[in-house]
Amino acid sequence: MCSDSNLSKLHRLINDALRQFTEADDVSVTKEREILVTLSQVLRKVKLRIEEVDFDTDNGVVVGLDCENDCVSLSKILTHLIVLLTVESRYVKHLACNVLAVVSEFVATSGSHWEDFIRLLCDCLDLAITAAISCSRTNLATGASDVSSSTSSLILVVKVKLKNGDWSVAAGVVRVLRDILKYLKSEDDEELVEVFVECVNSFLSTVPWDLLNEIHVSLNGDALKSSRADVLFQRTLFLGNLIQFLCSLVEQGGVIDAAGGSLDKHHPVFSTIINLVPKLLCLCVGEQVDGVVSNNRISQYFKHKLLVLLIRLIVQACPESTILVLWLQFIHCYFEELLRQPMSTLECNQEDCLEGSPFLSSVSDSEVNCLSSPHLQRQAVFLFLRCSFSLINSKGSTNRKCACASWNLCLDYDSNAELQCCERKKGLLELYNWLQGHLLTDMLVDHETYIEKCTDFAKSFLQLYIKEDDVLFKVLLQLLSVPFSAEKQFEKEKGSFQDSKGNVLFVVSDLFNPVLLFHLFLLELSYDHQVLLDYLISKDTGIICAEYLLRCLRKVCDSWSLFVKFPLSEQAINQSSCKKRKVSLNGSSFCDGDLCAPVEDSGGSFLKDECDDENKYDCKHRRENFQEAKECLLSLKTSIESLHQKNLFPYNPNALLNRLMRFQELCFEEEK
Repeated sequence: MCSDSNLSKLHRLINDALRQFTEADDVSVTKEREILVTLSQVLRKVKLRIEEVDFDTDNGVVVGLDCENDCVSLSKILTHLIVLLTVESRYVKHLACNVLAVVSEFVATSGSHWEDFIRLLCDCLDLAITAAISCSRTNLATGASDVSSSTSSLILVVKVKLKNGDWSVAAGVVRVLRDILKYLKSEDDEELVEVFVECVNSFLSTVPWDLLNEIHVSLNGDALKSSRADVLFQRTLFLGNLIQFLCSLVEQGGVIDAAGGSLDKHHPVFSTIINLVPKLLCLCVGEQVDGVVSNNRISQYFKHKLLVLLIRLIVQACPESTILVLWLQFIHCYFEELLRQPMSTLECNQEDCLEGSPFLSSVSDSEVNCLSSPHLQRQAVFLFLRCSFSLINSKGSTNRKCACASWNLCLDYDSNAELQCCERKKGLLELYNWLQGHLLTDMLVDHETYIEKCTDFAKSFLQLYIKEDDVLFKVLLQLLSVPFSAEKQFEKEKGSFQDSKGNVLFVVSDLFNPVLLFHLFLLELSYDHQVLLDYLISKDTGIICAEYLLRCLRKVCDSWSLFVKFPLSEQAINQSSCKKRKVSLNGSSFCDGDLCAPVEDSGGSFLKDECDDENKYDCKHRRENFQEAKECLLSLKTSIESLHQKNLFPYNPNALLNRLMRFQELCFEEEK
C-alpha cells in the first residue's frame, strides 16, 4: 500500500509545473514550445516517482491512507492534463497523453485508488464526447459523484474547460486507455485488468452512439472554430482510435481467459462490444457517412480494423446463432465486393502483404487499394467462412421436416430454398451461394469439368492466403471441419457423382478436403521443412501452426491411401509464385489438362488405383509428390527432435513428435 502523500506529492509536482498553462480559459498555442518542455520534464519526474513507489512497496513500507484527499489529488491531476488535450497542437496532445499513461502506471504501482482513477478517466472521455457532439446529458456526473463529493468539482471544471474541445480530445483519452491496456498486459495483473474492463464496459454502455452522425459547425457562435471538414477528420481520428482500442480489449479478454483469469468470453464487455458492431459499421463504412470514407486510405483502414474486431469477437466470444446470422448480413452489406472478388485474377503486385500502417504516404490511393485489397479479401472471406461453418456446426434445434435433418442436402442451381428453416441450412446456403459466385453453374454437368473447376478454385484459394501466415493457419484450421461431423453418414449418402448434383457437402468436401489441402499446402512451401520449422518456432504462428499440423497429420494417417496417391499435373507444378509452387486440390489426376479415369477412394475423392500406359507420367509424379512430402515431414521431425534435445524448442513438442512418429511408421509400411 502507499501513503496518502504519494498522490499528494504527484499532484503538487504536476500542479506546480502545469498550472501556469491550464488556469486560463483557453490554453494558447503560442506557448507550445514551453508546454512541450514542461511536459517532458513532468514525464521524466513521474517515471522516477514510479520507481520510488515500487521500491517502497517491495520493502513493505505501509502508511495510512486518506481516500478523500487522494481522490482530490487525482481529480486535479486529471484536470490539468485533460485541459492540455484542447491545445491546437498535436505534439502537446501526444505528450499530454503520454503523461496520462504514466500517471496510470503510478496509480497502479501505488496499489490504491485504481478504480477511482479509471472511472474518472472514463468520465472525462464521456464529457469530451458530449462536448464534441454538443449533446447535454444529465447523468454524466453520477459515476464520479459516487466516489467522493470532491470529484463532482472535476466534472464541473473539466466540462467548462472542454467547451471548445473537439473530437481530438476524445481521441486522445481513448489512446490513453489503449496505452493503459498495453501496460496491464505486460504486468499480467488480473485484478487490475478486471477493474479496468468493468469501468470501460460501464462507459461504453452509456455513450449516445447514434448522435455521432450529427455534425455541427456553428453551435454557439465561435464555440466551434474548425470547419466541417476538420470536424469530420477529428471524428474519424476518434473512431479509428476507438476501434483500435476495442480490438485490443477483445484480445486482452482472450489472453486472460486462456490464463485462467476471471475474465472469460461471457464477460459483459463482449456483449457490449457485439452490440456496438452495427453502430460502428454504420459510422465507419456506412453509405450515409459523409466525408469519412471519401479518402480511400481511411476507408481501407476502417474496413481492416472492423474485420479484425469481428474476427477477434467471433473467435473469443463465440456469438450465438442469431448474431452470426446478423453478421452475415453485415458482411454482404459492407464487404460484398471482397467476397465476390476473384481470387485468381488479382492485378496487384504479388507482394501484397501490408507493411506497417495502411496509411502509406509513399503510394497513391489506387496503389493503397491494390495493396490492401488481397489483405481485406482474406479477412472478409475468413470471417464469412467462420460464420457459415459455425452455423453449420451449431447444436441448435433443427426442424424435423427440414432437408437439413439429413446430410444429403441437395439444392437447385436456379432456386434458393427458404433461408430461415434452421441454422444449419442458413450456413449451408450462405456457403453454397458464395461458391456459386466463384464456380461455374454448369460445373456438375460432367465429371471432367467438375474436377477441373474444383481444382482451379482450391488452388487459387490457398494461394490467396499463403502470403499472410496468421490468417493462413486460421483458415486452414477452420477447413479441417470439412466434411463436417457426419463424415461416415455423408459418404454413405453421397452416392455417385451424378446423384450428388447440387449437394452442398459433396461440393465442399471436394473443394476443401483437408488431406488434399494439406498436400497442397506442403507443395506451396516447395516441400521445405525449414519453412514449417520457422512457422512452428515463431511466437506469432507457432501454437496455431502446431495445432494445424497435429490435427492434419491425424487425418493424413486416417486416410493414408488418399495422401499417398495425391496426383499433380505438370501444369500445376509449373505454375509457381516467387517462392512457392502451386498445386491443384481435390483427388483429381491431370495429365497436361487431361483427366485420368477416377476410382472412388476411402476419403471420398476420385483417384486411379493403377497406372496404364497412358498415365505413366501421372503415376510417376504422383509418387514423386508423395516422396517429397514424406521427406519434408520426416526432416521436420528430425529438426524438432534435435532442437528439443538441446532445450531450444520454445514449447513441448512431444505431441507433434508422436504424430510424426506415426506418420513415419506408415511410410515404412508403404515401402515394404
